[in-house]
Amino acid sequence: MDVTALLTVLLHGNQLKRVTRTGWTQRGVPDAESVATHSYGVALATLVLAQVVDEPVDLAQALSLAVLHDLPEALTTDIPSPAWRYLPAGVKTEAERKAMADILDGLPFGESLLALWEELHTAETAEARLVHDADKIDLYLQALIYQEQTGNRHLDEFWAVPAAFHFPQAEALYQALRARRLVV
Repeated sequence: MDVTALLTVLLHGNQLKRVTRTGWTQRGVPDAESVATHSYGVALATLVLAQVVDEPVDLAQALSLAVLHDLPEALTTDIPSPAWRYLPAGVKTEAERKAMADILDGLPFGESLLALWEELHTAETAEARLVHDADKIDLYLQALIYQEQTGNRHLDEFWAVPAAFHFPQAEALYQALRARRLVV
């Protein structure tokens, strides 16, 4: 067992507690959540959605994808979505792939964790699609909470274009969030 490689992965994971979700700070949210906080929200949403979706889901696989989904941001930081349109196609994914490889370097199970991360990006499995839906649900839930707490109208852009979901159960949650937002 390479304790140094294990510690490296855990230190990178811990770094996510200090990486702020940039999109929130750009929109004037004080004390915006960290990437680690978001990752917990995605894992919880994955756990909840896995109980109600119509398609069979390997819960351990789905939760593994949820936990790993933003790990590269320990090195790349959180690149907000408005910046993506100024980057060449695929550059964000490639940078995150390299970061993930660096984080997992030296682990005897590093290739299997990288394969999980790649599975998420291909979105061909039910588990990957579920985590993508959970990621969006956590985003919209957090936007709603920030709007309720602060009255911040700079978050309206998140709701301007309706989101698309893989599972109707995630869509139903999203519609419930949109309806609640209209009441706020």
